[in-house]
Order: sequence, then structure tokens, then C-alpha cells
Amino acid sequence: MSEQSVPAPTEPKTESHDPAVPEAYSTFMRSGWGDRELDLPRHPVADLAAQRRARLSEAFPGERLVLPAGTYKVRANDTDYRFRSDTAHTYFTGNLTSDAVLVLTDGEAVLYARPRSSRETDEFFRDRQYGELWAGRRPSAHELSSSLGIGVRHVDRLADDLSGVQHKTRVHRGVSAHVDRLVSADAALDSELARVVSEMRLVKDDWEVGELQAACDATTMGFEDSVSDWANVLKYGERWIEGTFFRRARAMGNDIGYDSIVGGGKHATTLHWIENSGAITPGELVLLDMGVEGHNLYTADVTRTLPVDGSYTALQRELYDLVLASQEAGFQAVRPGTPFADVHAASMTVLAHGLEGMGLLPVPAEQALDPESKVYARWTLHGTSHMLGMDVHDCGAAAPESYAKGTLAEGMVLTVEPGLYFQEDDLLVPAELRGIGIRIEDDLVVTRDGHRNLSAALPRSADDVEAWMGARL
Repeated sequence: MSEQSVPAPTEPKTESHDPAVPEAYSTFMRSGWGDRELDLPRHPVADLAAQRRARLSEAFPGERLVLPAGTYKVRANDTDYRFRSDTAHTYFTGNLTSDAVLVLTDGEAVLYARPRSSRETDEFFRDRQYGELWAGRRPSAHELSSSLGIGVRHVDRLADDLSGVQHKTRVHRGVSAHVDRLVSADAALDSELARVVSEMRLVKDDWEVGELQAACDATTMGFEDSVSDWANVLKYGERWIEGTFFRRARAMGNDIGYDSIVGGGKHATTLHWIENSGAITPGELVLLDMGVEGHNLYTADVTRTLPVDGSYTALQRELYDLVLASQEAGFQAVRPGTPFADVHAASMTVLAHGLEGMGLLPVPAEQALDPESKVYARWTLHGTSHMLGMDVHDCGAAAPESYAKGTLAEGMVLTVEPGLYFQEDDLLVPAELRGIGIRIEDDLVVTRDGHRNLSAALPRSADDVEAWMGARL
């Protein structure tokens, strides 16, 4: 432990239905245990995280910056969701353990953490949330410090330390209610911190791009798993694909990066259909929007719209090819110096003209594309791109001038995902179109001379999709 301290024992987190613990049992349980410190290898992000912390401190000289990891969230009564650390905290530390807090003061970094409990307390065998015999072994302070390359203090010291030397203090708020209460809020100071930590993540380094590539590769495997088990998909419906993909995500990474969208038939027209309770019906399409989150929390975000029979009908292929042409136009706009908004504009231009050719628009395509009109968006609904990284919608607190109204730069990673959606009760389209939704999405990294598709291993064209499915059905 970089700064040794033994906090006062706290009562273990137990439940009313837990059996009583006699003193004799408690005393017996505190004795006779071996103990060990693990010599963990240095985390691959440790040096990068130190550089990130230095840049963050330089942005706020002489100030104290507080970035919590967060804690457990209740799922039901006494059961919690699986913990996932806050993105900003992990970006600057590499830490994935709960309840930790990074504090930067004049460039000095301290990780306040909740390490594994001492055998001299009841916590390790009684505490349902942190006890080793209940929840598994937490790393020691020494293990955290040596692997992450950062000084560690016990989190129980945080309140006293924050109330000590006075500095202008900014808190990354909304992550930990406990930490939010420790420091008086200053909306202007805190929002600026959130903006800076988001903008620092806009450009990915080579290690981050490698993590995203691995997430895309695992995601490709998850799509392949799903199609290879098509007999059960037809039998059990959308949930079978959801479960099949989740198995791959847990096997190859940390989790899914977001709730999988498995939209069979008309469900594909609901943009965030995550109920995944419907049937997969021959003759229809199924929209799969899924992504694996890797062990270091970088996530893929990929969408394919597949023909349930393995072959597109003539109408399905016509619509699919229009969406693919729209995506290709978006691809061509992805290069350094291009305004971020141009990717969307390029894709929407293709879709608007396609809708005009189908006789659906009430005005010419160019008029529909006017920002004062946008009537074409009845059937396209959403933006074409968003940044991608540790969050599926990454860098959300960045200033518009750096993101939505900014320009692309080498190292940025973004999605390109146009779609067409014809709702089942839309009386302005022919009956044969109603209930069809198509989206194609890939993850692109901006390179020096253009872009590279991180999810290119998953086929996109109608012919390639049919051949890919045919080899697996």
C-alpha cells in the first residue's frame, strides 16, 4: 500500500435473513488463514493513464479534481447489478473496482480505494457486498498500486482528506452520491471538468484502437454464433439471439456494451427495441444491433439486418441496397478535416433521393433536405454517427464545437449507421413497406488518409450477407 492506513472496522453488510453469528464462531473465523499479496503485472494502460492524468492536471493548474468510480446499484431488494466502473475514472486510472475515487491535486494522483478486508474483522466472511467469501477476492492496496502505478489510500480517508487543505475543487458529478455530498457543488466548475474529460477521449491512441478492434472482432464472432444456431433462433425467437450473443460477450470480454437490440419483423422499426420478446419469422428481416464490451471497457457497436430465410426478397434487397449506398456515402466522408456533420449529410442525401424515387416524399428531395424541412426524416429518424469508445455513445459531455459541430481528426472512432424505418401503421407508404426496418452500422477509425473499418470482417453487401448466412445455416 503506498500510504499505509488501517481504517476503523465497519459493520458488515448483512441481511435480516442471515443467521446470527455467535462470538465463538466469529473468533474462530478470524484465525487460521493464510494471507498473500499477489505480484500483479503492470497494467498495460498504467503509463498511458499517467500521461492522461498529467494532461488533465495541466488543464486545471492548482486545482483539485475528484473522479469517482461509483458503487453498486440495486437491482432488486438485496441484489445488485454487476458493477461497471465509471468511464472517466477508468480512463484516468485503469481501475475497475467499486467505490474507488481518483483525486488529482496539483498533479499528484491518489486513488482512494476499498481494498480486500483484513482477516481481523468479520467483513471477509460476513459482508455480502465486499466480503471475500461472498463476493470474491478484491485486490489489496499494494496490488492496486503496483499494477496501476498510482498511490493508494483507503477510501475511508477520503472525507477527511477532502476537508483538509483548501483547493478549488471540481467533481465529476452524477457518479457517486456519496462523493457528491462531500464537496459543495459548483455547476460551472464541475461541468467544465466533465467537458474536458470527455474531449480528452475524442482522439484514441493506438492502444485504444487495438481494444476497439478486439471488441469488434469478438462482436463478429457473436454474430456468427447467432446465425450458426438458426434452428433455435426460429424456435425460440429474439431472446435466443440475445442470449447467444451475450454468451460470446462474457466469454471474450467484460460484458455487452449496451442492451442488445434484436428486432424481428416490425420490431426493427423501434430504434431501441431491447425487449427482444418476439418471434423470428421466415420471410421477414431481423435487425441485430449488438456490441461486445472488452475487458478494459471499450465497446463495439455493430448492426446488420438479415433475411430470416437467408435470402432477401426483391423488395427487401432494393431497400437494403439503398441503405448500403447511404452508408457508403457516409464512409466516403470520414477523413481528417471533414466536419462531423458531413457524414450524416452525405448519408441522408442518398436516402432522401431514394425516398423521392419511391414516390414517398411530399416535396423534391433537395427541398426535403433543407434544415427547415427535413420531412424525409419521417423514415430515417436518427443521426448517422456518434463517437465510440469506452461508452457506446462516447464523449457525450464534449462541447458542440469539439464534437457535433467540430471536425474529424485522425484517431477518432465513430459509427456510420443510416437506416430506413417504415412503421406498421404508416399510411403514407405502400402496405408492402409497412413494418420493415433496415439499419447497417460499422465502426470506423479516422486514419491519416481516410478511415479504416474496424468491423469490416462482418459482411455488408446483400450478396455477401446471403453467402455468409448460407455457409452457416
